Amino acid sequence: MPPDLSPQRIKERCSALGLVPERLPRHAAIIMDGNGRWAKARQQPRSAGHQAGADVVEEIVTTAAELGLGALTLYSFSVENWRRPKEEVQMLMHLYAQYLRQQRQTQMDHNLRLRHIGRREGLPSSVLDELDLSIDMSAKNDGMFLCLALNYGSRVEITDAVRRIAGRVQQGELSPDAIDERLICDSLDTRGVPDPDLLVRTAGEMRLSNFLLWQISYAELYVTDKHWPDFTRDELHKALHAFASRNRRFGGLDATNT
Repeated sequence: MPPDLSPQRIKERCSALGLVPERLPRHAAIIMDGNGRWAKARQQPRSAGHQAGADVVEEIVTTAAELGLGALTLYSFSVENWRRPKEEVQMLMHLYAQYLRQQRQTQMDHNLRLRHIGRREGLPSSVLDELDLSIDMSAKNDGMFLCLALNYGSRVEITDAVRRIAGRVQQGELSPDAIDERLICDSLDTRGVPDPDLLVRTAGEMRLSNFLLWQISYAELYVTDKHWPDFTRDELHKALHAFASRNRRFGGLDATNT
C-alpha cells in the first residue's frame, strides 16, 4: 500500500523523530562509499559488498521521501570507476539495471521523479533502456526528485555545460554578457533541482571525489565512518539531526554576532 505523503503525515513522522520539516534539507546528496571495505572486513568478495549496498538504497530513498525531502542524489558510479576491473564493472551495471526494474513500483508508490545525471555515452544499453523506462514512468510524478549520478563526474558535467553555452553563443542565440550563475545552473544535469543543502559521505573519507562541485557550494558536510551497507534508516536520521542543528550563515554573520 502506498505511504501517506501528505504534509500532515510528514509532519507527524518528523515530530516522532524530534525533527521539524522546515529544518530539514530540501536536497540531500550522498557519496555512497565503502562497499568493498565492508565486504573485505567480512572476508567476502567485493561483489557481495556491492549487492549489500544496493539493498540499502531502497530504505534510504523511501525514508527520505516519507520525511518530505525535495530531492535526493546518490553517487552511484563515477566516470573514474571505469578503471575498475572489467568483471566488477559488469557486475555493477547488472545491479543498476536490476535495481531500476525492481524499484519501479516503489518509485511510483512514493511519487518519485527519477533523474539521471551523468553522461549516457559509455553506459550499456541494458542500463539505458531501464533508465529511460523508469524516467518516462515517473515523468508525471510531482514528489521527491531521485537523481542517480551514473557515469558522472562534476568536471565533465561543467565542461559539457560550458560547451553547450559556447555553442549557443557561436550560433548567435546568446550574448556573452548574458552568461550568469543562473544560466550555468540551468545548463547542468541538475537543472530544475534545488542545490544540495546536505552532503553525506560514508566510510569516513574526507574528500568530495568530483561530485556536484558547482552545486554543493553552500552544502553542509556530514561524514560518517559507517560503510554504505551499514548506513541504515537510523544513520540517515542522525545525519538529518546534525543538519538541523547547524547554523547556516551563507557567508554572513550569526544573528548573535555583532
